[in-house]
Amino acid sequence: MTTNVLCAIALGSNLGDSLATVKAALDTLAATPDMSLVAQSSWYQTVAVGPPQPDFINGCAVLKVQMAPQQLLETLLSIEGEFGRVRHERWGPRSLDLDLLLYDGLILDTPTLQIPHPRMRERGFVLVPLAEIAPHWIDPVSGKAIAELVQAVDCSGIVRL
Repeated sequence: MTTNVLCAIALGSNLGDSLATVKAALDTLAATPDMSLVAQSSWYQTVAVGPPQPDFINGCAVLKVQMAPQQLLETLLSIEGEFGRVRHERWGPRSLDLDLLLYDGLILDTPTLQIPHPRMRERGFVLVPLAEIAPHWIDPVSGKAIAELVQAVDCSGIVRL
């Protein structure tokens, strides 16, 4: 059993009462066995990427987990399902999106899971809240701190609530 590994999660929603959804999802994560909440970012309203759709509410959390990466992914997908997540179109609107961004300093590339998240370094809506709570965390792929990565992305359209 994996013991006390820090991981970073991105939370997002743009269907229904998105702020209530991401707050409830964070409570669910914190109450999940073998998982504890270490830090949470502010919430941000962000312009959606992809097809025309409502703005998102986004944030990040640092969790301490006692589960392997694949088990953690399955837990996140299960929680998304509890909140009504249905996958229709890539980058489409969603009731809840939980992305595993970082798992300690692990680099993992399997057919079902990539760590760090493959598009994390390109997304201001992920890096802005992550830099708020984990600015010194080193991305194991680029070797750069999150605080450095956020300076290299477009952060327009990201508004702290």
